[in-house]
Amino acid sequence: MAESKELQQVVEHAVAQVLERHLPKLQAELVERVLAELPAPAAAAAAGPESGARRPNQSNLVQAVASVHAGTTQKEILRALLDAGTAYGARVALFVVKAGAANGWQGRGFGEADLIKDFSLDMTHGPAAHAYQNRVVTPGNVAEMDRRFVEQFGGPENEQILVLPLVLKDKVAALLYADGGANALLDAASLELLVMATSAWLEVTSLRKQAQKDTGDAGGGIAAASMPVAVFDRPAATPVQTVSSFPDPFAAHTPKHIAPQAAPEPEPAAEVVEVSAHAASASAAASAPAAAADPFAGMSPEDAETHRKAQRFARLLVDEIKLYNQAKVAEGRRNKDLYDRLKEDIDKSRSTYQKRYGSTVAASGDYFQKEVVRNLAEEDLSLMGANFRK
Repeated sequence: MAESKELQQVVEHAVAQVLERHLPKLQAELVERVLAELPAPAAAAAAGPESGARRPNQSNLVQAVASVHAGTTQKEILRALLDAGTAYGARVALFVVKAGAANGWQGRGFGEADLIKDFSLDMTHGPAAHAYQNRVVTPGNVAEMDRRFVEQFGGPENEQILVLPLVLKDKVAALLYADGGANALLDAASLELLVMATSAWLEVTSLRKQAQKDTGDAGGGIAAASMPVAVFDRPAATPVQTVSSFPDPFAAHTPKHIAPQAAPEPEPAAEVVEVSAHAASASAAASAPAAAADPFAGMSPEDAETHRKAQRFARLLVDEIKLYNQAKVAEGRRNKDLYDRLKEDIDKSRSTYQKRYGSTVAASGDYFQKEVVRNLAEEDLSLMGANFRK
């Protein structure tokens, strides 16, 4: 027992050192890559003075993104998004999307912050519907917005508005509304960058917490300890979209008309901080090969634990590939050549997996291969392409 506790402490210390050493580097890389996705300054200038578009100040943008990345919980990150957004939109508000409905969470520039809270935004037409259905930034005229919204909150002087989707776990989890208010302050490119940075950082913090949780697991400490190195040493690609094991930050925010018997808490995102660990555990359990029964029931406790750790490690490795290569994953699925597009990442992760579990009793499970097909190809082997090793 004493040796097990000592080993756990050693692993926790090692993981803490890895995270402390690599997170600043990861943050800088995220900022650089999100900035690289910005449209050319000429695109903002082409919008004309009436739109309030301005050439982004990169120094200010970096500071704004850094303020988002300073958050350590979902609640802090989302509040930082709204606070930073006020430099690029006179009025900004975040609407949580749940069961096809968008309910207000918090706003800035609307007077009393509580005015936005729990306002149900019409998602059947206009810019909100377009942003939600197509997952793209959608500009529009205030006349196209929900009539009740305009009646209650009014509109900007120049009538131009913007709706931006915050995409998590391959779906729109929230919509950010922005307009220029009385002074026509509306910088679409900078707001888009902030939303992208927020999505990326929510994903990173979630993966970090999941890694720490796995480290704390008495049986899985050593496998988890090696995971942050693989994640944070690898150059990051476009940080958009989330991975299958990522807990939904808005899972606890259920619209009142969907579940009237459960009154919403004052701070929806605060609930997320408390339940995210349970959500991650539930997601991992849902992706297990056999949910109805323990597939390792006939094995010795030691062998069964090795198989479980190998499964977890395979999921973490493939989740990492998906997180940092979302665009390639989407293109590979469309063209049925996932392996060709992700060959370097898949082969590197397979080698990492084999070094750890290739000579153990878990080798027969071939969990990495199965996870690649399940997670990246959505159980359709044909999407991996002809060059994928069967």
